[in-house]
Amino acid sequence: MKTDDLISLLSTGVEPVERGRVTRTITLVIGASAVLAVVAMLGSHGLRENLLDSHVVGYILIKILFTVGILVPAIIYLMRLARPGGRQRTSTFVVVLPFLALVLLAVISLCLAPAAHWKGMVLGRQWLECLVSIPLIAIVPFAALVWVVRKMAPTDLTRAGALIGLTAGAVSATGYALHCVDDSVPFIAAWYGGTIALCTLAGAMLGPRLLRW
Repeated sequence: MKTDDLISLLSTGVEPVERGRVTRTITLVIGASAVLAVVAMLGSHGLRENLLDSHVVGYILIKILFTVGILVPAIIYLMRLARPGGRQRTSTFVVVLPFLALVLLAVISLCLAPAAHWKGMVLGRQWLECLVSIPLIAIVPFAALVWVVRKMAPTDLTRAGALIGLTAGAVSATGYALHCVDDSVPFIAAWYGGTIALCTLAGAMLGPRLLRW
């Protein structure tokens, strides 16, 4: 068979990929995963009792603004990396920025408080529960996103895996925020930020194995 004949054969029946399919699919999976994360949190921990108290709402908003601030760029970059060759259009700094901002606020908060209060501000009452719950709840969105992204043939498997872990961790932390009663900024920085970073590291390590196609 001649080269021209082979090219003609391979190009027969080729149809253009539907525009926006990657965006819709990943958005749908993340939305469904967020619902499952909230359901899992409700089933295992339940809602915070004083969730609607005026002084509590502000702290919950800080937690959710932090997790959403991570989710938005993570989702955008994951959609890019899900396509072959998308690694050149991602910026690590934008993803890291919410972490840096929260750490800065945590340092300022500690500097304004007496040193005797620092341990309580960082550890709170539920640090161990937070450390365990967020990664566990993140397993479902992580698995769902791996299944979807793998079908889209990413080429940078490590970074794609890291973004999947980052997204799954942020989704899980958003759901957990509706239960957690520890509200200090240092606690949020240490245990929300730390567990999300842990999920990101796990995704980077597992990505080359799970996303291989």
